[in-house]
Amino acid sequence: MTDTIAHPYPFSPPDRLNLDPRYAELRRDEPLVRVQLPYGEPAWLATRHADVRMVLGDPRFSRAASAGRDEPRNVPEQRESGILGMDPPEHTRLRRVVAKAFTARRVEQLRPGTRRVAGELVDGMLAAGAPADLVAHLATPLPIRVICDLLGVPFADQDRFHTWSEAIVSTTALSPERAREYVDNLLGYMAGLVEQRRTTPTDDLIGAMVRMRDSDGDRLSEDELVRLAAGLLAAGHETTVNQIPNLVYVLLTNPEQWARLCAEPGLVPSAVEELMRFVPLGATAAFPRYATEDVEVGGVLVRAGEPVVVSIHSANRDEQVFTDADQIDLARPVNPHVAFGHGVHHCVGAQLARMELQVVLETLVERTPGLRLAVPEPELTWKTGLLVRGLTSLPVSW
Repeated sequence: MTDTIAHPYPFSPPDRLNLDPRYAELRRDEPLVRVQLPYGEPAWLATRHADVRMVLGDPRFSRAASAGRDEPRNVPEQRESGILGMDPPEHTRLRRVVAKAFTARRVEQLRPGTRRVAGELVDGMLAAGAPADLVAHLATPLPIRVICDLLGVPFADQDRFHTWSEAIVSTTALSPERAREYVDNLLGYMAGLVEQRRTTPTDDLIGAMVRMRDSDGDRLSEDELVRLAAGLLAAGHETTVNQIPNLVYVLLTNPEQWARLCAEPGLVPSAVEELMRFVPLGATAAFPRYATEDVEVGGVLVRAGEPVVVSIHSANRDEQVFTDADQIDLARPVNPHVAFGHGVHHCVGAQLARMELQVVLETLVERTPGLRLAVPEPELTWKTGLLVRGLTSLPVSW
């Protein structure tokens, strides 16, 4: 890598859902810049939409090549990243195992049940009376219920696996020892469910994966089965648990947008896309890609063997792609955001997350059009030490 000074990254601690102004400067003046994450070797950081898509989608950039390297990261120890650390064809082999469960058609079949769950949870929130915590009453239980039903995980165990799943998104919130303990707990728990399916077969996703493993061991090893199922359980709810209150927070702190959505509920699908674009869910960049040959990105030559990290949230504010990129347009007609990633590692659960967010907003618009913050905005508290941004609670009235 060149001798250019590497800037400490992230550039600043997360500040609610505000985006560091440095990204806009870099997109304009230096779209590929050298950065130093808290741990690991220096990396290039891509900030423009076109460059981010290229790095995520070009096979000359490899995730698997990070194995054996001191990869740029936010935690002291290098962690097993499972399918997120693979390239095709290994990645393709594992992704095919679960992809059918997350198709648009399959997700639409889950929508009526998700609506029922959302209605029941809002009933409970209204019965509790205002002020009520939207995080506890709705944002946390809904994604957990949905992923439990899909996988076949007992909802009664939610407190345990929700706690353990924090290890997946923790940077400094958990000590390395506690993070390892939580990951081991999650894997052990999932291994137990796998064994249950062998004695009592089921029609859920874990049951289907067990049948696939037992009928064709070449497609899926036992360790891969357990890690894949555990990863789906953790990732299948952890990000959405945080993103639901993030989206509601943006709407309630921009009351004209909430009023518009209530007046035009048909905008909910496009509103979800726009809010996914606008909200910088990630607190930092992760999962570096290594160039397998010399590649030019954003006018800069990335040498073979050099790592690149991408800023999804900077790409989603690229003025060359999005008109009035720093403004919210709930009816934005063209919205090629990369909030779910791009390329082979595009989020397999993107359709599920979209559906859940749509259902939540539709339910709140219908049931609580008078929704508002129950405390002054500066009194809200935010989670720290995680790869993602999120509120610890969201007190609301209606």
